[in-house]
Amino acid sequence: MRKKTILPRQVNRRIGQAMQDYAMLSHGDHVLVAVSGGVDSLVLAWLLQMWLRKAPIIYTIRVVHIDMGFRGLGAEGAELDDPVEQISEQLHRFGLPVLVEQARELPDFAAGERSCFLCARQRRHQLFDLARDYGCNKIAFGHHQDDLIETLFLNMFYSGNISTMMPRQDLFAGSLALIRPLAYIEKHEVLDIAKNLGLTPVDNLCPLAGDTRRDQMRQTLQTLYQQGPGVKASIFASMFNVREEYLP
Repeated sequence: MRKKTILPRQVNRRIGQAMQDYAMLSHGDHVLVAVSGGVDSLVLAWLLQMWLRKAPIIYTIRVVHIDMGFRGLGAEGAELDDPVEQISEQLHRFGLPVLVEQARELPDFAAGERSCFLCARQRRHQLFDLARDYGCNKIAFGHHQDDLIETLFLNMFYSGNISTMMPRQDLFAGSLALIRPLAYIEKHEVLDIAKNLGLTPVDNLCPLAGDTRRDQMRQTLQTLYQQGPGVKASIFASMFNVREEYLP
């Protein structure tokens, strides 16, 4: 019986290329891995642990989940499984302990707050503080190619600028770097890896889940991709081929 390939060669090559292009990992790094519960971050945690066994460098990883406190009930009123327990159980199978931190602030939906921006900013600032407290010089996120494209269009549509998430971004005079090792691969490829590993996404119990600007942008882009083969690849390539002389 043929052994199942968890990480296809082409996908592995593009992940390695992203790491090399942006010097994401160096000997002696201490990496904080931000895990939300989506398969992207779960796959990332597994990947960075797996990479440790074959990389010619030594680094450490610390997996962190910031608990936003969202809990919920099923259709018949039964309490749904605790998302924190689901995350911990899945990564425990790979020998990865998860440090759970309670969010410092929770959104007040009763006050009319309907934006993901404030939660995302709060989580990021908390991750910055945790990285400092644990002596980590890098924070790894599970953002992939689709996320970068969606962010590009979200910023153009709603923020009036042309920008996206960088595969690597250095902050605080270089003392901290944000890295995105999955930046060169697509969402469906992440899903394939997760399936091969037996990882499943943990339900996002936020009241806004499935009804955000990003969700709407994702649906719009999917329509474009279906109408024009090669559109996604062309959009992604355009981010690395900016002709500033043709911009005002």
